Amino acid sequence: MAFLLIICIIIIIVLLSKNSSIKKERDKIEKENLTLNQELEKNKNDFSVYKESTEYLKKYEPIRNIEQELKRVSNEIEKVIETSKSEANAIRKEAREKATETKNRAETILENAHQIATKIESEANVKAENIAGEAWEAKNNAEQYQKTVKAMKNIIKGYGDEYLIPNHSLLDDLAEEYNHKKAGQELTQIRTLIKSMIKNNEVAECDYVEAYRKTTAIEFVLDAFNGKVDTIMAKVKHDNYGKLLQSIKDAFRLVNHNGKAFRNARITNRYYDVVLEQLKLAVTVHEIKKQDLQEQREIREAIREEEKARRDFERARKEAEKEEKMLEKARKEIEAKLLKVADEDRAKFEQELEDIKQKLLIAEEKGQRAMSMAQQTKRGHVYIISNVGSFGENIFKIGLTRRLEPLDRVKELGDASVPFTFDVHAMIHSEDAPRLEKELHETFNSDRVNKVNYRKEFFSIPISEIKAKVDTFELETHWTMKAEALEYRESLEMKKRKLETINN
Repeated sequence: MAFLLIICIIIIIVLLSKNSSIKKERDKIEKENLTLNQELEKNKNDFSVYKESTEYLKKYEPIRNIEQELKRVSNEIEKVIETSKSEANAIRKEAREKATETKNRAETILENAHQIATKIESEANVKAENIAGEAWEAKNNAEQYQKTVKAMKNIIKGYGDEYLIPNHSLLDDLAEEYNHKKAGQELTQIRTLIKSMIKNNEVAECDYVEAYRKTTAIEFVLDAFNGKVDTIMAKVKHDNYGKLLQSIKDAFRLVNHNGKAFRNARITNRYYDVVLEQLKLAVTVHEIKKQDLQEQREIREAIREEEKARRDFERARKEAEKEEKMLEKARKEIEAKLLKVADEDRAKFEQELEDIKQKLLIAEEKGQRAMSMAQQTKRGHVYIISNVGSFGENIFKIGLTRRLEPLDRVKELGDASVPFTFDVHAMIHSEDAPRLEKELHETFNSDRVNKVNYRKEFFSIPISEIKAKVDTFELETHWTMKAEALEYRESLEMKKRKLETINN
């Protein structure tokens, strides 16, 4: 440090010496300018006196030769004045240039002196750091360390050591809710393991030897990493694993990078792997939850469909019973008349009686069918329908209904949710409709339009392939291979005519 002070003093002396020389040079130039100005002023005065004398002589000596001489002298004096002015301007310009050059030279010297001083100081710092080592680094970072330690003390003293252990969160609730599943059980175990590792100081490391510093640095990086992980885990859904995985990887690298300032304080690879496994299990449980919600929706839909079918069956049974009673009453009335009519009218009443018996038989069969379908929960219809105007060509819905009038279900689907009505390509009656529907869905699973939500039973496939599969079940089915799409095609035709009218 003494050497540095000596160098600085020398530089200051040099600068003062240079500054003194510059000042002397500037005073000399200013003195020369003053002398020139005085001479110029003197010439102007002489010329003025001379001119007055000439004017005076003109009154008394109007001689031509004298006038010419005066004119010549006057011109010479003016030339002398102009020459003096030019010389004065040249001297001034030269003085300014010298002053500028001197100033630039002084600034260059001063800048070089600053650079030399900075270099000497930098080299001195490097030498001091090499000599003092960690002591010098601690001196430079003392204020930062003090602030960091103070913040850590406030947190630890305010909340205790347990603040580092994650609190009960929605993730724990999710693990508890799906504890009956393997993924839920594993998620619970991972959460328990994380808390145990934090409690046993197995989550971070540091190269400090002093226990207090080491503990403070470890708790600092752990608090930073867990804070980032908690924020990331709060965003877990069934479909964002890749994005959150990268976020945790980035958090791990960033926290460990920042931890180098605290003697390489860092999160251990084992704890990092456990956190990644926690993310994987959390996403898996969310996927299970999504599937459960989907199954619950399907169950509710099936219950609603069953309830509608039950009402249909009940209504059909009551209508059949009512019709049976009416026909039975009519049969008894005709049988009573047959006992009283003459032989020539007997044939007419016998024919009426036969017609009533046939109608009665049909009503009984209808009632029995309604009763049977109400009792047989698997009996129903699998329908193949399309809606070209809404979904395009070769998009078919394969669904199931247990209603006595299966077309009612198709009409419901086309009521308000789509702009055009559905076309029915096939209505397949089956004693085990759920199994038939399931096998068709599994066969064409790769052709699903919505590959995420399986409740959307739409498939992109030619109708001929669906027919070929259904034919393997040897079920009697009437097929309509070409979609009529009447409303859609009429709408297109109307639009075409409107455009033609506008163009014409």
